[in-house]
This record gives sequence, structure tokens and C-alpha cells, in this order.
Amino acid sequence: MSPLLNLQLALLLAAVVGIAGQTTAEEAKRLPNLVLIFTDDQGYQDLGCFGSATIKTPHLDKMAAQGLRLTSFYAQPVCGVSRAALMTGSYPIRIAEPGNIKRLHTVPHSKETTIAEVLRRAGYATGMIGKWHLGLDQKGVPGGMDPETTPNAQGFDYFYGTPKYNGYTVYVDDVDMRVPIMRNQEVVVEAVEDWDHITATYTDEAIRWIEAHQQQPFFLYLAHNMPHIPLGASEKFKGNSDAGFYGDCIEEIDWSCGEILKTLKQLGIDDNTLVVFTSDNGPWVETTRAMEPRGEAFIPRDHSGNADPLRGWKMSAWDGGCRVPFIARWPGKIPAGWESDEMLSTMDLMPTFASLAGAMLPDVDLDGKDATDFLTRKIEQSPRDEYLYYSGCLLTGVRSGSWKLVLPRSESPAGLGWWGRMIEEVPDPLLFNLDDDPGEVSNVANDHPRIVASLMKRIERARSELGDIDHPGSSARSFDDGPRKLQRPLH
Repeated sequence: MSPLLNLQLALLLAAVVGIAGQTTAEEAKRLPNLVLIFTDDQGYQDLGCFGSATIKTPHLDKMAAQGLRLTSFYAQPVCGVSRAALMTGSYPIRIAEPGNIKRLHTVPHSKETTIAEVLRRAGYATGMIGKWHLGLDQKGVPGGMDPETTPNAQGFDYFYGTPKYNGYTVYVDDVDMRVPIMRNQEVVVEAVEDWDHITATYTDEAIRWIEAHQQQPFFLYLAHNMPHIPLGASEKFKGNSDAGFYGDCIEEIDWSCGEILKTLKQLGIDDNTLVVFTSDNGPWVETTRAMEPRGEAFIPRDHSGNADPLRGWKMSAWDGGCRVPFIARWPGKIPAGWESDEMLSTMDLMPTFASLAGAMLPDVDLDGKDATDFLTRKIEQSPRDEYLYYSGCLLTGVRSGSWKLVLPRSESPAGLGWWGRMIEEVPDPLLFNLDDDPGEVSNVANDHPRIVASLMKRIERARSELGDIDHPGSSARSFDDGPRKLQRPLH
């Protein structure tokens, strides 16, 4: 069904419902546009408004000054896992996957409902530009991805970008791997040889798409490949940042955000558009393989970001792996200059966007919370009262309020494959007060046994409902026959 026909049907339905005194067709036309800008491997501190002294981000700093900055916003610690949580409003351990295989990079089952599907059913045009990384590998098809797991099959009317990540080495020429770029189901670039112009290209694509859909409510998901290695920045930005090549990439992303905001203003839809900026996980800091003191050199320090004052980085089970910058701007709806340390997560965006769009959520258990009243500051308290730390299917801890409990674990735990190398041993339970100790340095478990016991009750509920590395949970979804299997078995 075409996007135009979808809109016509949605407006017709709105008009019919309006007869009953609920929503009119005219009100449906005023539904807010939704723009989600998602970066890749960007550290918590890597914006001026989050403390960077070396990376200049005037457009994002201004966006924060005109809107909301959240300092306890959580994603997931790895790329594909994080995108799955964002798209489905669920912890990845809950999400059904093809063949009931829990993969290191989650692949949502085709029967899972994405945020794009929810919004498209409400009459929204849905466009995705950038990195997908939620597809199932399949040889002999365009882009090497099972057609049922492409963006177009998961709710997006339009897709331009990469089906997977751009690489896993510092330089493109370090390996033979090359990534295609697709427009919908067509491969338009067979193999990317350098990434210098990817941010500018995505920006041009995003602006053209917004201009083409300005007459109807739209959802744009702009998922930058940067600053994931191999890095790339155009001539205007390369070599200009005080933070090296990585900083160049962030400063070009900042420019891109400025271009998006300028376009919305020029089109006269700025006041009716919610723009959200965040990252998929923390920075990939791995100067030597697995950070071994005498290990083989890997990522130069000027090719990755900074999670200070948090502990850890991408793939780790500390806050630096999954706590990311968050900015939201919506003139007249989100108060300017508001900052909060209340918890929120990528999972909360799906129910929040659905609420703003007047859309129906899928009839399944979700972990996301509707944060509409919180984001617009009708209330000061976030609807999220806990965040569970999962590394793949391994439950490693929980945060509630300012308290974080870290569970005992072995070094490089079984079942986590290649990214288990970034997880160190924790022999005994640890308790941190993140308000006083964001770097997770001072264990105060012995001083607060009642808090430890209270948090353990949350852990026990999570193990029962969602599951853990050694068993599925009672509320985990499955659409295929057979037991749950791990991509990297425990034994």
C-alpha cells in the first residue's frame, strides 16, 4: 500500500472517529513530525554540552539549550542489540528472533512490530537513512540480507543506507570486507571504498526526504554510520578538530544536525517537529586487543571517543557502555534549557512516539514507557524506575534511582562471543551510588544491605520474566518452534 493511500486511510479513520468526539481529520493533519538522529559508537562526553573540551558542537549545544538534555539516558552496549531495543521497545533478550537463535547482534523476527510499523499504521510517512544492522544474512540477494528483515519489510517506506556496519578495522584496506549501500531493495554502491562522504550524503538524502514529505506527518530515522571505525569525514571537516579524526567525524555530524534543523525552519514545520539526538552505545575504546597491557595495538586513541566521567566503554558492562548523550528539541512543547538526571532509555521512544502520533502499540509485553508528559515537563519524574544491564543474554546488573547493583561474573563470560573479551571478572556483588560516584569506583554494598536486597528482588523478577544467559524468561517472545538457542553456546 502506498504512503499516500496510507495517509488517506488514516485521515478517513480520524474523521470517522472525530464524529464520536475524539480525533478529527484536521487534528490528524497536525500530528507532530518525528526525527530521530542516531549516531554509532559516540561517547557520553563527546559533545560540548556533555563536557567535551576538544570537540566543537555548536548546533547540538544550541539544540540542547533550546530543549532538553538527559544525563541518565540508556541504550544497549553493542550496535545491533541497541538498534533492536530501539526499534521494538523491548530488551533484546525479550525479542523473538528467526529460528529462536539469540544472536550476538539481535535480528528481530519478521513478526516483531517496529516503531516504523506502528507509526506507518497511524498515517505517517516513514523514512530510514543510514545504518540498519538488524538484518539476517542471506547470500544471493541484494545487499546480502534476508528480504523479510530489511527496513522496507519492517515498516519503512523508504530506505537509503548500509544493511550492516561499515567495518570492524581501523582502515578500510585492513581487510577485504566491503559494504554496499542500498536504496530500498536496490544496491546503488556495490562496495564502499572510503567513508569520507557518508555523513554529507546522508544529510542530503535526509533533507530531500523531508522536503518531499512535509505535507504529511512523517517519521525520519537518520542512523549515521559515524563515528564507528573505519572513520570518514569530508574535506571541509577532516583535520579541523582538536580531537583528531574522531572529532572531525563528530563535528561533521553536528553540522548535519544543524542542516536538518535549518531545513525544518525553512519549511515552516520546525514548531511541529520533535527532534531527538542520541547514540547507540558508548565509544569503542580498545587501544590494544581486549585492552591487554601487552596486547597487539588496535584502535588509535584519536579514532575513538570518551565516556568520561563514566567507567567503561562499548561492549563493557559498566555505564560507559550503554549510557549515552540525549538531546530533545520541540519548540513550544519541550521547555528550553531543561536538564534532568532522571532515567530514560531508547526502549521508551517507541511508546512515546506512538502516544504523540495517536498510534496503537502492538499487543505484546513491552519494556518501554510512554514518556510524553516527562519530556514535555508536565511531570518532573520519568516513568522509568529501573534499567537492567544485559550483555547479550547475560544479566549483569540493575539500576534503580541512583543505585546500581553489579552482579558477580566471570572474565569473558561464556555465551558472549567476540565481545565477551571486554568484560572483566567481578567476584562479589558491587553497589554504587551513581549520583556520587558515576565512575563506579567505590563499592558500598556492605554499607547498604537493604538496598542490595531490594535490587536483588528486581534481578530475580528479571531472570524469571526476561531470562538470563542460561534460560529463557516466561515473557520472552518466540514465533518459531523449538527451544531458545544461543549463537555462541555456553558449552
